[in-house]
Order: sequence, then C-alpha cells, then structure tokens
Amino acid sequence: MSTIGPVPTVAANGASIPLLGLGTWDLRGRTCARMVEQALRLGYPHIDTAEMYGNEAEVGEGLRASGVKRDSVFITTKIWPDHFRARELESAARACLERLRLSEVDLLLLHWPNPKVPLAETIGALCKVKREGLARHIGVSNFTVALIADALKVSTEPLVCDQVEYHPFLDQSILLAETRAHGMALVAYSPLARGDLRNEVLVRIGAAHKKTTAQISLRYLVQQNVVVIPRTSKLERLSENAAIFDFTLSEREMRDIAALGHRDGRLVDWAYSGRMNWD
Repeated sequence: MSTIGPVPTVAANGASIPLLGLGTWDLRGRTCARMVEQALRLGYPHIDTAEMYGNEAEVGEGLRASGVKRDSVFITTKIWPDHFRARELESAARACLERLRLSEVDLLLLHWPNPKVPLAETIGALCKVKREGLARHIGVSNFTVALIADALKVSTEPLVCDQVEYHPFLDQSILLAETRAHGMALVAYSPLARGDLRNEVLVRIGAAHKKTTAQISLRYLVQQNVVVIPRTSKLERLSENAAIFDFTLSEREMRDIAALGHRDGRLVDWAYSGRMNWD
C-alpha cells in the first residue's frame, strides 16, 4: 500500500515520532477525510490535528477508510487553552478521543500557553490524562524556552516535544538547542512558510538536487531531526512533500539555508504570540 517508503523517526523521551506527518489545519469535511485517507495509503505514518481545528471526526474517518492498522499511525491532537483548568482539560481530552473514535492518541499537546491558568495545574492535568491511558505521550506547543523550563519543573511525566512554527525564514536555533538539551523533539508547523518559498537560495539548491523549493525546505528541517507536518489540500502535493528522504543537503547548503532565517521571521501571530519572548 505504501509508496513513499519507510519514514525515519526521532527518539524523544521515550517516544518515537515519525519525521514526516500531515498537518490538517483548516482542512474540513470530506476534503479532510480524503486527504488523511490518501496520506495514510501513501505511507504517511503521522497525522496532526487539534481540538480547535474542528476536524477530529474527519481525521478519524480518514484513518478508518485508509485500512491502515491503528498501531502503524502516530496520531497527535492538541487541547485549546480555554480548557486548561484541570477538570476541563480531562473532559476535553476525552471529547477529542470521542470525535476521533479512538481509545488513545499517541501524542497530546497543550496548543498554546495560557497565562490565565497556573501552569502547574495544567501540566498536572496533562500528566493525569497520560496516566489514565488517554495519551501515550504528552508535550507542548508554542512554548518558549522559559515556558519549557517551567513546564519541566512541574511535570511528573516526560514531555516529548514542543510544536512550533519553523521554516527556512525563521531562526529557531535557540529553541531547537533547548529542546534537544532536555531530550525533547521539535515539531515544525508551517514548515513551508505558508507556501511562499520564492527565494534564490532555495531555487539554486533545488536545481542542484532536482527538487522543488518545498522539498528543499522540508529536507532542511528533517536533516536537523525536526519533525515536519506540512499541510496541503492537494492530493498531488502529498507525494511531493514526502519525497525528502532520498537526498542529502551538504553542510554548505545547510548553512546557506540557515542564513535565511531571522528571529523576526514569524508568520503565525495568534492572540499574544507576537508579544512573547521566544528566547
């Protein structure tokens, strides 16, 4: 059934996370179910969704339609900050599973930090959800270096990742080093910079490898052992985005791409994110 071949994984505090996944932000209805089904049939081993996306039911539908065995797929979902109080978080996690029609997810994340709820309360509830078997692994998303340190201090269970925006135009070297120091993985959303990859460096390197700028951008990330979850609504893009494990960028090419990144290269500014001190 698989046509893209085996996808490498990254080890992170007891978790083994596939380096390639399908992001489902903004995919709805039949389109979402169809994209998930086709991605799994092609051999994608990882699907990322969230409570806020409003498509967990369709993700579950696509999983069942694919015919792929459940234990062959790594499913991630995320709890929205409105549900970070202890009782609400557990209820929200159970509701996610009901919509997905699963007994557990592989990874449950806190979607964004919420300064209005004590972090110790939220992390405590997240750990409880894991102990109760609703999630095999837990982690965070959009957490800064300081927030990661705070979360680790109060967590009684391993935190396996921080999911953040990361692409060639955003320098995440500090955050990447911090996650690595704690045995965590970095998961990159918007790894294709929302589709705007018009850049002469990426074009030049792509031509040298006979690859698209999208493939170069994804390869740049996975070659750092960063998990990528590109989102697409086009079936033909699934195969293109997966064709990133049959070539290697040179050290010079990696440096050239890294030089494109800036601390102010962020494209996603949700709520107060633009005012957060990410370092």
